[in-house]
Amino acid sequence: MTDDPTPPLRLLGARTLLRERGLVAKKSFGQNFLVAEQVIDRIAEACVKDDERGKARVVEIGAGLGALTAALLRRARHVVAIERDRDLVPVLAEAFAGPIAQGQLSLLEADAQTVDVPALLGPADDGAPRVLAGNLPYQITGRLLQLAVTHSQRLERAVFMVQDEVADRLLASPGTKEYGALTVFVRAAFEVRRVTKVSPGSFYPSPEVTSSVVALLPDRPPKAEETEAFRALVKGAFGMRRKKLKNAWRALFADDAALVQAAERAGVSLDARGETLDVADFARMAREMGELSS
Repeated sequence: MTDDPTPPLRLLGARTLLRERGLVAKKSFGQNFLVAEQVIDRIAEACVKDDERGKARVVEIGAGLGALTAALLRRARHVVAIERDRDLVPVLAEAFAGPIAQGQLSLLEADAQTVDVPALLGPADDGAPRVLAGNLPYQITGRLLQLAVTHSQRLERAVFMVQDEVADRLLASPGTKEYGALTVFVRAAFEVRRVTKVSPGSFYPSPEVTSSVVALLPDRPPKAEETEAFRALVKGAFGMRRKKLKNAWRALFADDAALVQAAERAGVSLDARGETLDVADFARMAREMGELSS
């Protein structure tokens, strides 16, 4: 655990640092660099609890200019900082030469969507809490949330910065307009909590929207196994959101009799709409669908 890994933000400020390096924030990468110290510290605290200091392993998605990386290094045993922007990797390598040399920080130029997350998290038998963290670019938020879901049972928690509307969707209740397929897929694996809202002025450059930090806490075991049947039922229900389930799910079953039988056994009304079902309803229906096909 490093006492004071000084990030370039504290030396120069994001705007000046980028200008001196001849760089600009890249819209194609969704780059909005977090510069608010209070928010940075709040995220680091959500990632690594006080009783986990010096023990946790953190994989950070999108290290950017290293502001959160530095805060994580003050708390974690080891940090893997992933950055796909090849222009920023040398900036990070220079700023964190000490922690890299000491083996506390691994800097990886890669696309977080394709990395081997279990390998980066390290061996599962060393007792270290494992955390996935990052400021998720809006255009790939769904894919990175799916990455977290896939590896949920290897994690102690995931802590992400997302657009506020995405946080609303993750926290939504059945029957609300925000509730949808993303809600169900994430909540099948995690309990979701909002850590804090983050104003546009906390970033450089400032985005046009408010953001939220959310903590995803794995359910053990998951509330639902994400089987092929589960995915098909969720996508079918929300792909035809305004249709009753007897119509939205008809194509997934051999005939109407099989659909009715599965729904009766699962305790699901086919006259309902998908937006009214909770994760447990989809899970029961998926089990019955699987029974019929086996």
